[in-house]
Amino acid sequence: RRPGQPTGHARRATAAPLLRGRHRAGLRTVPDSTREKGTDMMKLAMVGLGRMGANMAERLRRAGHDVVGYDREPDRADVASLTEAVGALDEEPRRVVWVMVPAGAPTDSTIAELAGLLEDGDLVVDGGNSNFHDAARHAELLGRRGVAFVDAGVSGGVWGLEEGYCIMAGGADADMEHLRPIFDALVTEDGFAHVGPVGTCLLYTSD
Repeated sequence: RRPGQPTGHARRATAAPLLRGRHRAGLRTVPDSTREKGTDMMKLAMVGLGRMGANMAERLRRAGHDVVGYDREPDRADVASLTEAVGALDEEPRRVVWVMVPAGAPTDSTIAELAGLLEDGDLVVDGGNSNFHDAARHAELLGRRGVAFVDAGVSGGVWGLEEGYCIMAGGADADMEHLRPIFDALVTEDGFAHVGPVGTCLLYTSD
């Protein structure tokens, strides 16, 4: 699907007004004039390097971010295990792992493994369009370790690498602010919306 063409409930819930910019969505932005060059560059792990995950990782790299990619297919991955992917982020003040594996059992097992690897203050983003009940369960599991959780409905398909993605995200305001440079690099113009707490975005993007 091309960016800006959500399906299912996203279309029925008139998603277009939600994608009119991060100011409407409640995500604070920092004026460019107040930023020091390079201060918004981040290092993160991308788990799941299928067509969508690989293209998102490449788009982030083109924007200047440092992405450590992990996939069960060794020829796609930068590291050999999820443990190594997390370990590559140890110098970061807050480790961020973006999960782009299929919803259901693959996401469940990935989140469970991350819960044993991450620590208080770290952050996981699930971009696999999991059911909102699963999102709440993942948030609770990670929360026991003090790990924050954001769920993000991502559309854009194979066109996203060049044209950008549309993202609806659910989670805490502080976590959205921390992820702002990542969202800014990924989305098409006015293609981001913070629609509420964890699970909210999937009320719009899930059938």
